[in-house]
Amino acid sequence: MKQLQGKIVWITGATSGIGEALVHAFAKEGARIILSARREEELKRVAKEASLSDENYLILPLDLAKNDDYSGEVKKVLDRFEKVDILVNNGGVSQRSLAKDTPVTVDKQIMEVNFFGTIALTKAILPSMLANKSGMIVTISSSVGKFGSPWRSGYSASKHALHGFFDSLRTECYGDGLEVLLVCPGFIQTNVSMNALTAAGTKLNQMDAGTANGLTSPEAARQIIAAIKAGKEEVNVGGFKEKLGIWMKRHFPSVFSVMIRRMAVR
Repeated sequence: MKQLQGKIVWITGATSGIGEALVHAFAKEGARIILSARREEELKRVAKEASLSDENYLILPLDLAKNDDYSGEVKKVLDRFEKVDILVNNGGVSQRSLAKDTPVTVDKQIMEVNFFGTIALTKAILPSMLANKSGMIVTISSSVGKFGSPWRSGYSASKHALHGFFDSLRTECYGDGLEVLLVCPGFIQTNVSMNALTAAGTKLNQMDAGTANGLTSPEAARQIIAAIKAGKEEVNVGGFKEKLGIWMKRHFPSVFSVMIRRMAVR
């Protein structure tokens, strides 16, 4: 997908962090954008700050935790724009709690948003993409979708699950005009740790050092846009340590195991 001018792009989690940065990046490319998240007023703010003209965007509030049926939302999008060229599955929730302290109810809450909400929306828009023989699904995973990390067991599990699903989908739809890109961000300067769930199921409300010192959201968005244009299947976005971790896990898993235990990651 070389050019993004005029493309119809649907972005979830569009009110902050990577999602908000992607709205700005796609807007600069001349795309038409559907902005989704739970907070309608924040969606309107992002659309205004991205200088989107009325005919080039649609505000569509959406809660990934309520994922039984997205047919109504898909109908609104298709009635307005007739198709979706790119779905960006960005919405999600992180975690900061030890596995031994975290009840299964919190694990289910994380999985409901990150995995089931994401695949439910994907399955809702997929028939139209296959009918058009064209479309790209971009799913924001994580570096911990490639390896496990302390304090993130449920979050890591949800991201691993996304890899299994979307790698399978890519293979199943090979030849049907569908492209699938998995994005693995490391530490990015967002509110992800502020909104991360604790063992009690409440927000952490703290900015961790790794996130605060991470890559900026606009730079992450720039790299994601470049990967989309290049037609990549997977891209790692972040600092040297995160990318090294993915490489070490793949090639030297026993050494990586020692490394991750010694890291004070939270």
